[in-house]
Amino acid sequence: MNSCKQLFDAAGIEEAISRIAGKIAADFAGDPRGVALVGIQQMGVPLAEKLCEALKSHGMDPEFGKLDITMYRDDFGTRDILPMINETNIGFAVDDKVIILVDDVLSSGRTIRAALDALTDFGRPGLIRLTVMVDRGEPEFPIRADYVGFNVSLPADRKVKVRFDETAEFGCGIFDVQWK
Repeated sequence: MNSCKQLFDAAGIEEAISRIAGKIAADFAGDPRGVALVGIQQMGVPLAEKLCEALKSHGMDPEFGKLDITMYRDDFGTRDILPMINETNIGFAVDDKVIILVDDVLSSGRTIRAALDALTDFGRPGLIRLTVMVDRGEPEFPIRADYVGFNVSLPADRKVKVRFDETAEFGCGIFDVQWK
């Protein structure tokens, strides 16, 4: 890693979460189908947890799940190192439910494509919406986020890292990280 530049800090993240929660509540509070947030492992999970908490201030109490998409990735067999498989825990029926799929960064759209495949193995949701903290705006698939914290335009060789933990390597915030 050559350099790391903080794009948004913890206060900016909290403000974005509050704004996203308000939009989700405006769209789905009182929806008779029920609402569930499903975080994509790994960094979509803490974002989904924070959104669930924020939605409580809007009178909502959505169900919560975690989704690992490792086995659904289109590059699974092509990597030199096998990825770690994380927990999938969806303890509710997804049939006919409003599912808010949550991830940290929308880049190529490949992770979301894999998540849609994985999620529909659990049933047939009534509606699926996508929430991301950062949208890079250059997907390879025709996938767009419905709720976005920040839109960021960076060169293709730059990575965006979202950290929700103050004790993490870079602290809490959204970072532009240059890889070599």
